[in-house]
Amino acid sequence: MAVKDKGKWVAILFILSGLVIGGLLGDLAGSVDWLWWLSFGEEFGLRDPLELDLGVAVLKFALLIKINIASIIGVIVALIIYRKI
Repeated sequence: MAVKDKGKWVAILFILSGLVIGGLLGDLAGSVDWLWWLSFGEEFGLRDPLELDLGVAVLKFALLIKINIASIIGVIVALIIYRKI
């Protein structure tokens, strides 16, 4: 009910911001001894870019997604905040 009123784009924005902020905090927490577990995660995607040579222009496509525990927590917190608004 409430999701229709707020718009889907706002929900997507909250989820992406929680993912980015959580990922950043997870990378920073990796250097702290007792917060190492927040940086535990996995990355997947295209590490070597796909190259499309059109003669006039060269296009390179690459996508790498890195998910860690802190980014998952960030998404959950963002969804809770979104529901409260």
